[in-house]
Amino acid sequence: MLKHGILGLLNYGSMTGYEIDRTFRDSLNYFWKAQTSQIYRELQTLKSNGWATDEVVEQSERPDKKVFSITQSGREELMRWLCEDNIDLGMRSSLLMKTFFLGERDMDENIEFFSQLAESVSGFQRQFESQPPQVQQYMKRIDDPMKALYWRMTVEYGAMYMQMIVDWAEKCKKELEDIRHENFTD
Repeated sequence: MLKHGILGLLNYGSMTGYEIDRTFRDSLNYFWKAQTSQIYRELQTLKSNGWATDEVVEQSERPDKKVFSITQSGREELMRWLCEDNIDLGMRSSLLMKTFFLGERDMDENIEFFSQLAESVSGFQRQFESQPPQVQQYMKRIDDPMKALYWRMTVEYGAMYMQMIVDWAEKCKKELEDIRHENFTD
């Protein structure tokens, strides 16, 4: 799916690998993590599939830059993917796998686990509080306000998802603290 994410970004306009990486981090990072090396590797795959091209742009005071563009074949692949009926709702979560087996650990350790989880995700949320202006900046590159609407919807989903994790972690922590309190008072 990373390739389709990159094709989607290139569909909005030509970009350097650096710009793709930054745009990815400022928008798609809510729901899809990609390392810079993965993005550059995928760009080479897109080129070899004929879905993207690149052009070296000479710069006088900086190193030359490589600007990537989507091809007609790349647009067709993006549209083919967007029209697929299968939506993968399957979940693979290391967080939930770990939580499932936390009964093997001491309750105090698990209370701390959920406390740290809530703090960590809250910190991640604070990083993204600055994102709306950046997302607005990217949305200006899109001439169609309806396309920008879907970007905003996705960012809202990411923010709501992060808040759900914080709420869940705090609920789990409180439940464990209540059980610990009941066991000490009995």
